[in-house]
Amino acid sequence: MKVLIVGSGGREHAIAMSVKKSSRVEKLYCAPGNAGIAEIAECAPIGAMEFDKLVAFAKEKEIDFVIVGMDDPLVGGLVDKMEEAGISTFGPRKNAAILEGSKAFSKDLMKKYQIPTAAYENFDSPEAALQYLETAKFPIVLKADGLALGKGVLICNTKEEAIEGVKSIMMDKHFGDAGNRMVIEEFMTGREVSVLSFVDGKTIKIMTSAQDHKRAKDGDQGLNTGGMGTFSPSPFYTEEVDEFCKKYIYQATVDAMAAEGRAFKGVIFFGLMLTEDGPKVLEYNARFGDPEAQVVLPRMKNDIIDVMEACVEGTLDQIDLQFEDNAAVCVVLASDGYPVSYEKGKVIKGLENFNDKDGYYCFHAGTKQTPEGIVTNGGRVLGVTAKGATLQEARKNAYEATKWIDFDNKYMRNDIGKAIDEA
Repeated sequence: MKVLIVGSGGREHAIAMSVKKSSRVEKLYCAPGNAGIAEIAECAPIGAMEFDKLVAFAKEKEIDFVIVGMDDPLVGGLVDKMEEAGISTFGPRKNAAILEGSKAFSKDLMKKYQIPTAAYENFDSPEAALQYLETAKFPIVLKADGLALGKGVLICNTKEEAIEGVKSIMMDKHFGDAGNRMVIEEFMTGREVSVLSFVDGKTIKIMTSAQDHKRAKDGDQGLNTGGMGTFSPSPFYTEEVDEFCKKYIYQATVDAMAAEGRAFKGVIFFGLMLTEDGPKVLEYNARFGDPEAQVVLPRMKNDIIDVMEACVEGTLDQIDLQFEDNAAVCVVLASDGYPVSYEKGKVIKGLENFNDKDGYYCFHAGTKQTPEGIVTNGGRVLGVTAKGATLQEARKNAYEATKWIDFDNKYMRNDIGKAIDEA
């Protein structure tokens, strides 16, 4: 079988590593890929949004199966394009990827089908949003409706902050067209948990839980990022929470999408808040989380191709999804200054230290191959992941492994997974 993965980040590297383990795969391609993916797959210099080129490449190489890793091409309809060309593709079609593509849509869906979430209002104009703030309760959350690289969410403690936030999102277009519409919702408190799932349109199979760290600095300070690290499983995701979510959130979401004529096939990422009133949905994503994929996929026992094919073919009920009884922690090595401004092109040393080390992984996110060697090429550069018998052991191993890598302006949080000691 020939497989093409579309994307270029740490998530796609984690997917590629899982696909590479499949005995069914004879040739692996990635577009556009990165320096790490290039070591295990043949990379093609085609952007994730160049749909016609991607389809032509898939036809030329006689690709049997395409995996779309990133949110933009999913929301843009790449799966539809591939299927129209007769190529089996993993991921939701455009009309289902709207679950992530529009926060207003997903909030309205949850309200209609009584799926627990924060109280909210949608706004098409900044004037209406500013008027709403006059009588709102603070703190409050502002969300750009569209895709914003995981950064289009502002938590505002005062009315003044919220007014500036509305201007930033809707008037100054800080997040581009993602801010044409906006959701304002109540501020929820509690533990955050990420739960990934495989879905085939009707059946849903839950993967192991994880927890992301979005803020740039230790102690959850600083700006929102695409994710500075994660751990799996979450000790706060108890059997009681699991039972509640299975009853009121997971299957309910799949059934709601089917009822709307938007049958969802692929991965649904549930961002949950464990509130005093029970679990509520913070957000949906229509693909693997990044960096959550980097701690979840290394713990999956199944052949990933078998599971993904079952999602496409509607036979997921026949899959016994299994995960290792251990833990994993991922620490993101970033370029200092991320997510605002940072330098690229710094030579990375020590990558060879991960070769053939069982239970240790170095997933490339923002890297590039040059004549000088592999260099930094983004804000989030690498995801250093380690497994362990317990979360504490995995955390210790991951931080030890971060010492194996060096590059100028290397930056990381030092408290990834610290919350596990409080569990």
